[in-house]
Amino acid sequence: MTRAETKERNRRALLDAAFRVVSRDGHRARLDEIAERAGLTTGAVYSLFGSKSGLLGALVTDYLQPHYEEIERAVPADADLLGAVDAFARYYRRSCDAADASADQSLQFTLLDMALHDAEVGPRLAAAVRAGEERLIALFTGRPHEGATVTLRQAQRLATALRAVLIGLSQGVLLGLAPGADEQYFADTARALVSGASLLDGGGEGGGPEGGPSVGPSAG
Repeated sequence: MTRAETKERNRRALLDAAFRVVSRDGHRARLDEIAERAGLTTGAVYSLFGSKSGLLGALVTDYLQPHYEEIERAVPADADLLGAVDAFARYYRRSCDAADASADQSLQFTLLDMALHDAEVGPRLAAAVRAGEERLIALFTGRPHEGATVTLRQAQRLATALRAVLIGLSQGVLLGLAPGADEQYFADTARALVSGASLLDGGGEGGGPEGGPSVGPSAG
């Protein structure tokens, strides 16, 4: 095995171990236990990730990557904005029925709890989520809508609203608080966000996504 292959193997082992320990212990997760579960030392964590917060930031990226890839496959490239939003919302509702949906939701809450309790971890997690969300913004930018083309700034505003609404709806589904929220309900709700001018009248192109990050498929 080459040095690069060994490095990647150790990196993967630490991420997998971190997922298990963090899911169980939240902000109380101990670095030495994560390293032990991976069959490595804490020195390997510092060598590969720089710090515990670096490891957790990489964990969020690793966790979100598959979701963004699935979203990009679910949304047709040639759809207009309403079609793209509809497909995105339907994907989000289907994810609530996945076998690991409850575990995913638990990890999301755990990561947010860690961000609130650790001043160093919080910015790392936020940066990882924002990096992934750029892919969602890119998914909406440039699509036709009501005779115009969606700008970067408009896509940023829309992504913020969609993230908040769909995460809230999904939590309601998983907690049994939204029994009637089927795919059509998700799609209708998401499409309503772009039916008026409030979100799509976002002004200039400057600035980043508004609001704080949330961990999850739309927050990424």
